[in-house]
Amino acid sequence: MAPEVTTNSEIMAADGSHLRLRAMTVADVEAVLALERRVQSHPWKPAHFTDSIIAGKLAVVLEPADGEPTDIMAFAVVSIGGGEADLLNIAVAPECQRRGIARALLECLMGEVGKLADTLFLEVRVSNTGAIALYEALDFNQVGVRPNYYPAAKGREDALIYARNLGD
Repeated sequence: MAPEVTTNSEIMAADGSHLRLRAMTVADVEAVLALERRVQSHPWKPAHFTDSIIAGKLAVVLEPADGEPTDIMAFAVVSIGGGEADLLNIAVAPECQRRGIARALLECLMGEVGKLADTLFLEVRVSNTGAIALYEALDFNQVGVRPNYYPAAKGREDALIYARNLGD
């Protein structure tokens, strides 16, 4: 079972922005999907988000602390089980990138996920050098490659598999 996120948990991004982290709800799916479509070449379908929420995965949204619930700046979905966790999806709105928001979100998630899992895994496109740099800065280590994992504009693209120990 995924850890519960305290409603209106506040975190601060590197740029000093005050952000509110809260559990994603089915009512958020439309806004989350709109953000996903802006940043992903092959976005999830609405059912992926809805099914994740219903299945009890750790699904969260990040919004300005003083904003409206529809002002979603970022989101993440994590599956937790058997002492391990998988970051299934994460995205930050283009206008919010390079402000430390993804880092703040990941650090908060690692704290929550670490209560129930020893290791957090993720996959990242080999071409996503910005995300790779962030993961490595947060002490994720490359542990493998999934050939032809992601659909791409022309064919398929490899995924790098990263892991981070969340224990002491």
